[in-house]
Amino acid sequence: MSGVFAHKTVLLHEAVEALNVRADGTYIDGTFGRGGHSRLILDKLGKNGRLIALDKDLAAVNEAGSIADARFRIVHSGFARLRQVLIELGIGSVDGVLLDLGVSSPQLDEAARGFSFRFDGPLDMRMDASRGITAAEWLATATEEHMAEVIKEYGEERFAKQIARAVVAARAGGTIATTRQLAEIVAKAVRTREPNQDPATRTFQALRIYLNQELEELSLVLPQCVDVLAPRGRLVVISFHSLEDRIVKRFMREASNPDTMPTRLPVRAKDMPVPKLRLVGKARRASDEEVAGNPRARSAVMRVAEKMGDAA
Repeated sequence: MSGVFAHKTVLLHEAVEALNVRADGTYIDGTFGRGGHSRLILDKLGKNGRLIALDKDLAAVNEAGSIADARFRIVHSGFARLRQVLIELGIGSVDGVLLDLGVSSPQLDEAARGFSFRFDGPLDMRMDASRGITAAEWLATATEEHMAEVIKEYGEERFAKQIARAVVAARAGGTIATTRQLAEIVAKAVRTREPNQDPATRTFQALRIYLNQELEELSLVLPQCVDVLAPRGRLVVISFHSLEDRIVKRFMREASNPDTMPTRLPVRAKDMPVPKLRLVGKARRASDEEVAGNPRARSAVMRVAEKMGDAA
């Protein structure tokens, strides 16, 4: 690997503590990554506990192979298939689900993955390199209008139109095949940028999110998490940018509010609809100490909710 950063799991102890792990419980790590959260969960489980981890990245699945523990199972799948994976494993409900969103340090720091403009490599950007089209393939065929829309929506980039126009002009002279090529094209199209931020940051984020359908998969998995959680089971989500956090915040807020009843309807308190979730604490960020040791933790936001029900 060509990276300069070893992977450091963000909010490691805080996230596992928020899961409120029971020794005999069954838990889901929906994004194994390099296994920091999974390993700590296993440390807290008893002999009858169980942990199922999912990841669409084959490199992460291979890393999980180093965990020789009968209580642990790794599944090569995105978390949008969470409910189906549990059905296939014969699991009815779980006691906690952890979703650590975003990209791991090995993915960012390995030039061959094409996620980062800091290293020159093939313009790939697929989380699951075994399927889907690469960023280079998409840039070669997308219309200027669609490209601008993606960069603006998923990267919140105010120069999206200028970048799309520059990409279309550049590809007329040949394929845009590497991360450095794209970064240089974007740098010439972006007139100003926030201090200490590379001009290509938002464009690379937009392409990664769009190609991997990250926001769509997040929206799909959150209702599934509620469905598979047992009463008093916890849902813990760590997001790394405002688009993700907005989805998580809105979902948890709406699920923690009871259904609206018609005004002045004579309904007893015990007959009022019960919300699906209750919020646990406030949104939490990495400490100054953690950010100092791992700058990528700066944007992390953790939200926690607990499943309501008879046992609650």
